[in-house]
Formats: sequence, structure tokens, C-alpha cells
Amino acid sequence: MLPTTATTSAPPPLPAPAPGEPHAALFLALGYMRLPELLACWRVCRLLGEAVAGDPLLWRRVAVEPPLSARMTDEVLLKLTARAEGTLRSLHLLGCFRVSDAGLLRIVEHNPCVTELCVPTCTGLTGDGVMKIVQLLHEHKGNINRLRLNGISRMSKHHLDIIMSLMSNGNPQVEEARSELFYNHRAREVLNTNDERPIDVDACPLCTNVRLVFDCTRDDCMKVKDSFPRCRGCYFCVTRCEKCGGCISSEDRAEADLVCSDFMCLDCWLTLPKCSTCNRPYCERHENLMVPLSMPGQFSCHRCMELGMSLESQEDGY
Repeated sequence: MLPTTATTSAPPPLPAPAPGEPHAALFLALGYMRLPELLACWRVCRLLGEAVAGDPLLWRRVAVEPPLSARMTDEVLLKLTARAEGTLRSLHLLGCFRVSDAGLLRIVEHNPCVTELCVPTCTGLTGDGVMKIVQLLHEHKGNINRLRLNGISRMSKHHLDIIMSLMSNGNPQVEEARSELFYNHRAREVLNTNDERPIDVDACPLCTNVRLVFDCTRDDCMKVKDSFPRCRGCYFCVTRCEKCGGCISSEDRAEADLVCSDFMCLDCWLTLPKCSTCNRPYCERHENLMVPLSMPGQFSCHRCMELGMSLESQEDGY
């Protein structure tokens, strides 16, 4: 045993900040903050404002998300990205409908080393504008390896082929890196970070529109994937099961009716608990709408509950 007089060594305490000055640990946390927090710290005090505005490393990755997206314009975005001093690497614009092709092109001209550009549902951008941006990066020997274009207006297969060709020119593995994309509700989200493909969209084999194109999880369909099965297509052309991601036939869709607005194949439909009144289940995404009943394991859907309440109110009115 150690003597009772022995004490454990402790690190020296951090010097206390001067009155009115932020703690030193706050400056270390700036690198982990999102854009709204950075902008808030910018206006707290002079020292924090100088630290935020004067450090280009904090602005190498800019992600604009709702509700800030609705207020983002070309001029504001140009001022924000200028803080990177030409070292911008990643730019995420989620639903920034006020950003135009010309504004984004100016930003890329000042930051030719951009490697990641995510602009889903930015309806102010077009296929021609995105193609010019990728061409500019290609001319400046850029190394862009990640594009997210779902929801861009007037995007055609011609644009997509040129963009893929420019991206694969400097990296031959890009064109060979086509990986399967299976449907689930998270795959349709603009913040899907599990998709490691160079480009998220593809030309749908059925309607030829450039959208998210999903492969099928069914064994029968996967066996013929080399010959492009008929069930490979976008969400609007092929109905997909919300649980397994497989294609759904018209017969299954009629029998496997859900309470919510999603779809499910008959095999997955049989495994789910049903409403005690209408015998219809919820998908996993809408399980929170279940209304538990007094009997254990039983529930009522919100539609049956609303119908029952309306009938009771009518009876009370008589």
C-alpha cells in the first residue's frame, strides 16, 4: 500500500481565461461545429469572430442544410466559401433552390481542388451547369470523385455520360466501380451517407430519366442481373417493398395492403402484426402511429381510431 501522505500526480490546470474572453477549449471545438454553429460563434465576440473568419481549415468542408438552405444565395455562398482561401474540398448544398449554375461555377473557379460536390434537390441548377463545372475541374486537373445530383432539373443521359467520362478519365476505377443500390427509404434521403458510389443517379432503363435507379433484392431477379432485369428501375417505374426492397407484382400490391401510404410485398406483409379492426399492418417507418389496445400485443391503426371517434361523436349528436 502507498503511504497515506502519497498523492497522485495531476495535470496542471488550464489557465483561467481573462474576464470576458472565451475559454481555450472553445477554440478547439470550432473544428467539430456545423455551419449554423460556426456562424453563431462568429458573432459572439471579437476573439471568436477572428478565429472563425481567419482559419481556412474550418471552411474546407461547407454543408448547407435546411432551414438555412432557403436563405442561401449565390452571393452569400460565395462569401462563405471565400473563407477557405481556395482550399475548399467538400461542398454540400441540400435543397438550396436559390443557388444558380453561374453562382456555383464562380465558386468552383475559385476552388479548383473540390473533390466532393453534393447538390441534391437544388432545383436552380441544371444538367448543363453541372456538366460545365465538372469540365472546369477536369481542365484544372481536379480530382472530383463524389457527385450527388438527385433532383437536378433538366439532367439527361447525355449529361450523365459526359460527366462520368470526365470523372473516369483521371481515375479509371470510377467507371468500373458500379455497385448495386437497393431500395429503402433511407436510400432516397438526400443525407444518405452510406452510398459510396461516385455518382448517385443513373439513367432509368424503363423511362430513361436520370434518377436514383434501384436493383432488386429477390433471388430470381438477381440471377439475371447481368442481362438487366425488367425490375431494375427508378422508384416511379417499379414498385418496391418498403422492408426488403424487392419488386412487387400487381397481385401482391392488391393483397398486401398497408395502413400507411407505402408498399410491401406479400412475404413481408405476412410477418407484421395487423390492426385488430381492419387487419392491415404498418411498415417499420410508421410504427409510431400504432394505438395500443388493452389486450397485450394488439393495436388499432390511426384510421380505425379516427373512424371510431367520428362514429361516437355522431351518436352523441343524436
